[in-house]
Amino acid sequence: MVSLFALTVAVSGPTMPLLFSGINRKKAMLLVLGIFVLGNIVSIFTSNFAIAIIARVVPAIFQPIYFTAAFIVAANSVSKEEAPKAVSKVFIGVSAGMVLGVPIASFLASTVSFQISMAFFAIVNAIVFIATLVYFPSMPVKERLSYGAQLSVLKKQITWLSIVAVILLNSSIFGVYSYLAEYLKTVTNISGKSISLILVLFGGANIIGNIVAGKLLTKDAIKTVVSFPFALGAVYIILFFTGQFTVPMAIMTLVWGILAGIGSNINQYWITSAAPEAPDFANGLFLSSVNLGTTIGTAVGGLFISQLGTQYVVLVGLLSLVLSLVFIILRNNKNTPTKQLSI
Repeated sequence: MVSLFALTVAVSGPTMPLLFSGINRKKAMLLVLGIFVLGNIVSIFTSNFAIAIIARVVPAIFQPIYFTAAFIVAANSVSKEEAPKAVSKVFIGVSAGMVLGVPIASFLASTVSFQISMAFFAIVNAIVFIATLVYFPSMPVKERLSYGAQLSVLKKQITWLSIVAVILLNSSIFGVYSYLAEYLKTVTNISGKSISLILVLFGGANIIGNIVAGKLLTKDAIKTVVSFPFALGAVYIILFFTGQFTVPMAIMTLVWGILAGIGSNINQYWITSAAPEAPDFANGLFLSSVNLGTTIGTAVGGLFISQLGTQYVVLVGLLSLVLSLVFIILRNNKNTPTKQLSI
């Protein structure tokens, strides 16, 4: 279901934000939140697997609209120089939601029922819907770009270099993270409760990474992007040789979580800075690229585990990082973007 959701977002990422690029952002966000609530309600009451799949896929189709609007509203609320910091706050919210929401939903599903966990999500989405309706001002699009003008960014080589780099960067993170629980169980040999604690540690560190990323990208975006594959690669190398030891593994997971948070912000910056003239479409391309990277990384990670063993899943991350660095350097040499994120 997770891979299906990611693959759906990867497909709808470029198209849905493009189609809704001229619509009042508040109305678009309310529409998406309403669909989320409806999907949760359907999941509560259906026992039909096909309907449950539809209730999962339809919100995934509309999700890119919400995130694109959130990124653009955040960036436009401050100066261009401070845009990365503002965007990082959106990622902080996403990370915090996963750190708090996913464990709560998992607990409710395992101790009570799946329907109760869906009810929890429905209530949360309904609260966000009401808060958006009451507290958000109307946000009409001031300068609407034609679809052709937005699609023209695909003619630029820098756009494609950025897309491939982001796919590989996200593959480097989720190709390994998707199997972290399995890695902790089979390689580190720790108990279920300890695994849960380390997963929460990763999520908390992710929030810290988002905060750090906003500052780093504002200060020196290019240096931050180029340095990232080396930093994460060093973590994976250390994990490969010390993953069987609990304390080093916990420490490296903390560092890894911080870097993963930084990576999310880098991915968004790298694509949107390549096409600042089409922010809606660029953010849609970002969402599509990261979800495609997640799908590819998870698939390749599973292949490595089945052929070599769980310990070797980190090689997926290392290989993806090496390839991503190639495309980062190619883009940097092609057309070095400005330090600021223009949205």
